Amino acid sequence: MIKYMGTKNTNDGSVLYVFLINGLQKEIRESSLKQYPGCYEALPATAKARISANRSWLSKL
Repeated sequence: MIKYMGTKNTNDGSVLYVFLINGLQKEIRESSLKQYPGCYEALPATAKARISANRSWLSKL
């Protein structure tokens, strides 16, 4: 069971995505979402749009 709980900002300005995975709370960085199957699919459309915007910005560098 994977449930999206929200986001959390760190002191260095990065964003952590907070999930409940099998009853345990996990804070996952955007770059680590692929390591947790099903987490990206559990994100709402606004979070997916933010990630897409970040990826397109990085590809322009």
